[in-house]
Amino acid sequence: MSEFQISVEELNDLLANGSGCYSLPSAHSNEVAPRIHVGNAFIAKNIMRLQRLGITHILNAAEGKSFMHVNTNAEFYEGTGIIYHGIKANDTQEFNLSRYFEEAADFIDKALAQKDGRVYVHCREGYSRSPTLVIAYLMLRQNMDVKSAVSAVRQKREIGPNDGFLKQLCQLNEKLVMENKLKKA
Repeated sequence: MSEFQISVEELNDLLANGSGCYSLPSAHSNEVAPRIHVGNAFIAKNIMRLQRLGITHILNAAEGKSFMHVNTNAEFYEGTGIIYHGIKANDTQEFNLSRYFEEAADFIDKALAQKDGRVYVHCREGYSRSPTLVIAYLMLRQNMDVKSAVSAVRQKREIGPNDGFLKQLCQLNEKLVMENKLKKA
């Protein structure tokens, strides 16, 4: 491994608490970065809670009808003023979530560009898919490296992206490091 390669094991060490164990989220929703909330389906389906949080945009990282997914869509939020975007992602190591990194980052950017924009990024539990998309956003738009981005989200919420997603974040990190080296050259 070269000096800028980060391993999935290193990220897993950052995610586990001191005892080497993962914790499940202790809250339905947490603000993990300014005006970016990560959470679960419970809040996503509760319009009053969303409005109390000041949410203007929703990114559902688990759109779909199976037990693994959260069956909301633009119609669900119609008339609330909340702007919805759905990504049909599975929480499996084989699923290529990285193909949605740019799309998700663009949506979060648009939400935060509004004066009082607040985005709620969720999946079923707010544990694997949604935090992965927020970490990718921090890397793509806030110029964080993968370890800083994972740590920043982990400090605010208990998360545990699956190893496939962690590998995709490591690959994104390598790509961004290479692009930065080329820019400087």
